[in-house]
Amino acid sequence: MPKHLTGLWMNGLQRMLAVQSRAARRAVRKAALHPSQVTRAARAAQAFADAIHAPQAAGAAAPPRESRVGPRAAAWANGEWRRATHVAPATSQRGERELPYGLYVPGQASTPGMPLVVMLHGCKQTSEQFAEGTRMNLLADRHGFAVVYPEQTERAHSHGCWHWYDAREQAGGGEADAVVSLVDALVDEYGFDGSRVYVAGMSAGAGLAALLAVRAPRRFAAVALHSGPVFGEAQSGIAALDVMRRGARDEPEALIERRVDLDAYPGMPAIVLQGDDDRVVAPINGEQLVAQFVRLNRLTGPATDAAEERHAGFVVREYRRAGRGVVCACRVAGLDHAWSGGDGAVPFHSSTGPDASAMVWDFFAGKRRAQPKAAHDALAERA
Repeated sequence: MPKHLTGLWMNGLQRMLAVQSRAARRAVRKAALHPSQVTRAARAAQAFADAIHAPQAAGAAAPPRESRVGPRAAAWANGEWRRATHVAPATSQRGERELPYGLYVPGQASTPGMPLVVMLHGCKQTSEQFAEGTRMNLLADRHGFAVVYPEQTERAHSHGCWHWYDAREQAGGGEADAVVSLVDALVDEYGFDGSRVYVAGMSAGAGLAALLAVRAPRRFAAVALHSGPVFGEAQSGIAALDVMRRGARDEPEALIERRVDLDAYPGMPAIVLQGDDDRVVAPINGEQLVAQFVRLNRLTGPATDAAEERHAGFVVREYRRAGRGVVCACRVAGLDHAWSGGDGAVPFHSSTGPDASAMVWDFFAGKRRAQPKAAHDALAERA
């Protein structure tokens, strides 16, 4: 076992890259689903995947390369990609924090009143790679929402990992606050709908998204966690790797109850996606995250129920209140540590499984959060 934390992180990252390499070689199949077999979210995912992977008609010409805004049409679609750096203001506990980001705005669209999706990448990823692999910008064009991709700096972490396990202001807590500051600035500048801001993350990005859901629930209307670690147990880099490998030792609900005032918490709709073959973040993490968000949303009592649907290659379980989905869990067979139904040519994305991006947006669509009244969320994570 390596003696130093750097060695531990490097070993973990090497395993991630090895897993993705295997996925890229075999990610060539797509499950064919009968329309009667799929839920609303799964039906949207399949329809969108069919549109992307449909063969061109005979003689049809590919779009000219020079017409593309970025390196791949799937990443930049027909809108505008803007790179910038947001400077989160200093606090009593830390100085100013720079947060690079990419912003995608659909073409020929007016931004006032537009929803905003925050996409948090995993380790060894950039904002461009995450946009390219998830193809979320194609959905943004289709449904009329903007997407912002905050990017971890190499100065903050040499492998581009978010410090999801460390809530101190100098680490993950400060990163979460910087994302909130960026969202506030974009809402002010572009007039995005503050009641329809959503956050999604992959791996370490999912860990930071969960931290945001706890620290600033009134800023986000829903959260999506793909291949993410269970929340609340890891407090160091070594402990984070241990949690990723085997999940939490403690009861996941107890971890949440110690960190959140459930009487004051406003709830957070969540969709959790996890691959059965994930060797980087063990699948039990997904199960424990679902249990935590069921508890955060207080899904108990006679008005709540759950339903499970099995499809070719994946299972969807939905927890509902008064007939409306509040927490959704999707478990994908044959998927390792990669974004389901994405571009398998991009690291940490796989064509295996349903289109996660379509499922995430379908879950987000229609959910709203009351506008925050203060500059900073009054409800913060308890020590």
